[in-house]
Amino acid sequence: MLEFDTVIIGAGAAGMMCAGHAGGRVLVIDHAKAPGEKIRISGGGRCNFTNLHAGPENFLSQNPHFAKSAMARYTQWDFIALVERHAIAWHEKTLGQLFCDNSAKDIVAMLVSEMRAVGAELWLETGVQAITRGDAGFVLSTTRGSVRGLVRARNLVVACGGKSIPKMGATGFGYDIARQFGHEVTETRAGLVPLTFSGALLEGLKALAGVSLNARVSCDGMSFDEALLFTHRGLSGPAILQISNYWHEGAAIVIDLVPGRSAYEHLRQRRVEAGRKGVATILAELLPGRLADDIAKRLELTGNIADYADARLQQVAEALHSWELVPSGSEGYRTAEVTLGGVSTDRISARSMQSALTPGLYFIGEALDVTGWLGGYNFQWAWSSGWAAGTAISQG
Repeated sequence: MLEFDTVIIGAGAAGMMCAGHAGGRVLVIDHAKAPGEKIRISGGGRCNFTNLHAGPENFLSQNPHFAKSAMARYTQWDFIALVERHAIAWHEKTLGQLFCDNSAKDIVAMLVSEMRAVGAELWLETGVQAITRGDAGFVLSTTRGSVRGLVRARNLVVACGGKSIPKMGATGFGYDIARQFGHEVTETRAGLVPLTFSGALLEGLKALAGVSLNARVSCDGMSFDEALLFTHRGLSGPAILQISNYWHEGAAIVIDLVPGRSAYEHLRQRRVEAGRKGVATILAELLPGRLADDIAKRLELTGNIADYADARLQQVAEALHSWELVPSGSEGYRTAEVTLGGVSTDRISARSMQSALTPGLYFIGEALDVTGWLGGYNFQWAWSSGWAAGTAISQG
């Protein structure tokens, strides 16, 4: 049996971050062929590794205060400093989102380098078959074989994420470990995911596939002003991914197609200036052409804009500012960027990420019931929670 001080299950963002700070003899285990696979594919291959505006208010959890401690002690500025120490060039894209200039692989290489610097060992293409706990710590049976595959450690860190992107091997294994040691798991569902539609509504949206525009999308008291994209399945784009975290089955989303402008005032003004123009033509000044034509047809807007009284223009404006749609569902974990819900934070220390039920057991990253907005927030939670657990272990 091999002896370690700490075993970390999951060589993703949180797991590797933790390994670089835990100290002692550390082993990181992952079933994948390479570490940091979700990092590698993130941000279009350039990894949106944090956000300048990251804070606890950008996260969903049954305990909205849980993320405060870790994020206050290891901030986006701390991670940016780490990135710069490794001479990784980066840039701000929009809304505080930071990306690598070159490749997401630079972030993976940085984390692997940090692990190697402290002597952490990495086992890839290795599964964990069973976990037990005794007086001497945790014993893990792995797929490496009956003797060499047995590992014992004083600390066990669960960093194997959630269910999103199952084609990369994502499972609910971390939740199984939590339940084994008496922790509750809150309801999980796909997050940061495109929304789907059915029936006649879907047929109408299909005709607009490929059309994109900036919009304000609202649901459950939240609103996001970002790009919206029509697809063959329904709606996608950053604004939809953001609101998907707040949408629940049967609820409506409300779309403002011309946020920050008064569609009514524009229509009235154009009625004076260009009264002989068709309504669809005037709408195309506010919206992409295909969408303008679709709305004109759906609202039965024919003839010239000079033919429309103020009351009718007000109705058209309200339709543009408050388009209400009820999705039939989402694309699910297949395309979801994150998993909402997870290991309940009720019996987890917000400072150290350690279980209050089982000393030496830690949960970090996406496995926990902490989910960030789109835009680098979930990576920052991985860095902050991984750092919190790692430093707690090293100081313990």
